[in-house]
Amino acid sequence: MVKILVDSSSDYEPEEIKEKGFEFVPISITIGDTDYIDGVSLEKDEFYEILKGTEDFPKTSQPSPQAFLDIFKDAKEKQDTIFCILLSSELSGTCQSAQLAKNMVDYESIYIIDSLSATYMIKILADYAYDLVQKNTPAEEILQKIEALKPRVTLFDGLDTLEYLCKGGRLSKSAAAIGELANIKPVITVTEEGAVGVLGKCLGKNKAIAQVFKHLQESGLDDSFPLYTIYTYGTDNCQRLEEKLEENGYPTSKRLQVGATIGSHIGPEAFGVVFVKQ
Repeated sequence: MVKILVDSSSDYEPEEIKEKGFEFVPISITIGDTDYIDGVSLEKDEFYEILKGTEDFPKTSQPSPQAFLDIFKDAKEKQDTIFCILLSSELSGTCQSAQLAKNMVDYESIYIIDSLSATYMIKILADYAYDLVQKNTPAEEILQKIEALKPRVTLFDGLDTLEYLCKGGRLSKSAAAIGELANIKPVITVTEEGAVGVLGKCLGKNKAIAQVFKHLQESGLDDSFPLYTIYTYGTDNCQRLEEKLEENGYPTSKRLQVGATIGSHIGPEAFGVVFVKQ
């Protein structure tokens, strides 16, 4: 049997994980003195409510090799193949933990794939792998096709506030303060190297929405894959983006909520798109 494993940064809902038969490894999140398990003991809305009410910046902890070990031992015993599509190595040590577990099990039919991405970018890759598995595609071909798709999966996201980029150390306090006074709304992406990058800084939400749309237009959309709109907490900005997309002939597949792993850096009221470029 061929199986797919994702970590909780993929932001899948538990029902979809179960429906598709995915293996799942959660990431731990600490806020203040409290530890949570992303996607298990911490729901998305609950996370943002906590985030808005605290001065503490959430800290994520990569899963230990042990979190992968039992799954890998079971795969070896059953002679299953596993594709592990994991959070970018630029954002977490999750891939490293999985690789250590694979080395401990000493079983070749475990493929550790550094997605170089996060949140619903991982979902696009994992859903694509799932479709290939359903078609009985050979393992080596699945691996090649996922690696070929990785650089084409794209995220553009508009932020409502600079507060969380500042708390996460990606922006100085003085720059954040000036930006908030000037109503600056950054537009970010996940780079091809798998890091978070700032594409531009816009004056106000309308210009940020226009900027997200412009980047999508310039990239070109492969409509054989879904176009997702994404949001963190509060859907007004996302809805305005969806209206602009619809007006310009870009029907969206689904609106999806970003979880804690990326949400802690971008904060409430963020909005954007995830898609595959041509």
